[in-house]
Amino acid sequence: MIGPMEIMIGITALAALFSTAATYLAVTEKDLVKAVIYSAIQSTIYAFIYYMLMAPDIVLVYIPVAVGLYPAVILVLIRKTERWEKD
Repeated sequence: MIGPMEIMIGITALAALFSTAATYLAVTEKDLVKAVIYSAIQSTIYAFIYYMLMAPDIVLVYIPVAVGLYPAVILVLIRKTERWEKD
């Protein structure tokens, strides 16, 4: 019989798998704006994982910084340069 703890571990493992895919997409993307979006998705999934691991204090700090502030600063920097990475 599957208990609530096993379900929570399964959801956390699935979220970790999705965050790995988002990280891969962020690293391999040539369009820098899309890479920042993938990075924000990965950060959102990490915040969810921290929540599942019962660390709400870390989530309350991680969400504004990693999901809001960091992508905003990077997008401002991309606006001042070029959007596409050259080969």
